[in-house]
Amino acid sequence: MSIKATSIDIAYRAGVSQSTVSRALRNSPLVNEETKQKIHAIAKELNYKVDKNASNLRTQSSLTLALLLCEDPTNDDSHINPFFLTMLGSITRATARQGYDLLVSFQQLSSDWHADYEDSNKADGIILLGYGDFKDYQEKLAKLIEQHTHFVIWGPEQHSDGRLSVGCDNQQGGFIATQHLLQLGAKDIAFLGDASEHSPEFKSRYLGYSQALSAKKLLVNRALQYSAISTESSGYDAAMALINTKQQFDSIFCASDLIAIGAIRALKEQGINVPEQVKVVGYDDLPVASFANPPLTTVKQDTKLAGEILVECLLKQIRGEPVDSQLIKTSLVVRGSA
Repeated sequence: MSIKATSIDIAYRAGVSQSTVSRALRNSPLVNEETKQKIHAIAKELNYKVDKNASNLRTQSSLTLALLLCEDPTNDDSHINPFFLTMLGSITRATARQGYDLLVSFQQLSSDWHADYEDSNKADGIILLGYGDFKDYQEKLAKLIEQHTHFVIWGPEQHSDGRLSVGCDNQQGGFIATQHLLQLGAKDIAFLGDASEHSPEFKSRYLGYSQALSAKKLLVNRALQYSAISTESSGYDAAMALINTKQQFDSIFCASDLIAIGAIRALKEQGINVPEQVKVVGYDDLPVASFANPPLTTVKQDTKLAGEILVECLLKQIRGEPVDSQLIKTSLVVRGSA
């Protein structure tokens, strides 16, 4: 019967301590790259497999992160914002590189997910994507803080309330989108999206829109702002409401790509050509944006970088290291709609 290799065998072969072997196999930054590669090579040669259960018992850690996708208040059965699905691959890869597993779960906002994960040792920490109505959502976040749960939220910029957040600079994104339309000669720019406290990311995009108009000494016309959630149907309805008011507008900045795609459909149905008569800019740079007709000019959020930073920030919090909320810069992707 063959004898199963142990970490002591690897340590002997590598000429290092057993604790160094353990750190190297967890890809700890405390071990230099050369030693790490040597240890991994010996482990492979000896067909060594980490006993995760024993390791977890020693460290009181599940070596698992939970990614909770919370439903959006849509009027169909989709619920999950497709923007979050673009982040899933990046978060999964970043988690694996750190030696962690990822537990992905879809949550209804009415459920008790806030008391379900770290408390029951299912996961060492939580990444939260999506929140529906943010004013209602804050009660759940307050409970997580009260329980000293390790978590990071994607999206709204946080201040001094104890929440760790990672998000894109939505005000900057709204500014560059509106600035682009102004540079193309637009003067009457409509905004489609909820600009209230219920949707803080959309509100920040609206503030950036307003800032760009003010910088050009143009008044912000509230009659050109129509509320919409991030669905095509909501974008369609908001654009139809805008068209039916007979207000003059030459372009539309939409708070998401889905809103923009719905708005373009409404414009076309009314015989309004995009971009000849009305230019349209979206937000997110979903994969579908480049296949829209016309292809959608949009503000890009770097989902690859976002996933990496979310995981990095959460693990620092779990390890008790200093960590701050972060904002990622956005960029403009120019296509046929503007």
